[in-house]
Amino acid sequence: MKSLVTGAGGFIGGHLVARLIKDGHEVRAVDCKPLDEWYQVHDGAENIQGDCSLLETAQQVTRGMQHVYNLAADMGGMGFIENNKAACMLTVLTSTHMLVAARDQEVERFFYSSSACVYAAEHQTDSNVTALREEDAYPAQPEDGYGWEKLFTERMCRHFQEDYGLQTRVARFHNVYGPEGTWDGGREKAPAALCRKFATASLTGDPNLEIWGDGGQTRSFIYIDDCVRGILEVMNGDSAEPVNLGSAELVSINQMADLLEQISGTVVNRQYKLDAPQGVRGRNSDNTLFQSIYGWEPSISLRDGLEQTYEWILGQVKTQRGLVDATSGA
Repeated sequence: MKSLVTGAGGFIGGHLVARLIKDGHEVRAVDCKPLDEWYQVHDGAENIQGDCSLLETAQQVTRGMQHVYNLAADMGGMGFIENNKAACMLTVLTSTHMLVAARDQEVERFFYSSSACVYAAEHQTDSNVTALREEDAYPAQPEDGYGWEKLFTERMCRHFQEDYGLQTRVARFHNVYGPEGTWDGGREKAPAALCRKFATASLTGDPNLEIWGDGGQTRSFIYIDDCVRGILEVMNGDSAEPVNLGSAELVSINQMADLLEQISGTVVNRQYKLDAPQGVRGRNSDNTLFQSIYGWEPSISLRDGLEQTYEWILGQVKTQRGLVDATSGA
């Protein structure tokens, strides 16, 4: 299979490229960032720096491909998407041009990475939230900016299949985390941010740790290995309907901090920043539809995933602070 991954220099894209290569695909990996800024660059792929928001580039990189995985987006954690709504919505240029190119180049299948941010806010006002079903996206009231772009592109995928026969597949990601991703700089999500803060507290001995909000807000978090497996299940499956791709393990930010205290061996003094961006009060993934279609659902526990993520981020923080011996790597 000849497969194109856009957003390949990002967190999920880098892991997906690795899996496709392992599975024997010919992979073309594309990202608008210079290669030295990609999280992972795989020698087994054709790696291209290109801006797929430009139709000409989208056409070029899609040519000759059978499967297209469109992961390219201008996005980040809650702090980023709350303060960059226009930038998030401009991703519609990439989404639109990639669909047009996939149609024009007669690709066999097109995967779109949507988000749980498409869900109506009225269903997410309580930390003890009822898990979100796919139909809860309507009547539409998605996350302002980022969520609207995602929901609009879901509709485009549907109509490109109806009108042009392009086989489209859509998964709504619920808070993907793991190693080899954004952990600093403002675009990181809650698991990476907390791992960085605990690593810093462990290395510096400073017990003061800031948590956005009161820590009672809840989410489910899917580990990257489960996410990649789910992407492939959805892409190769027979259903064109948008489907949740997330863990059903609901936890609060305080509970995540409890786990990281155990993992890091560091007890912290939690300082709650109540005016920080928090998003909805509660969000969880109802996996009934996913399980009924694919006979499986994400199962890697938050604790197991956080252990791997924390160790990787601890190493990054050590390097950033000059605490790693470049010769020994220790």
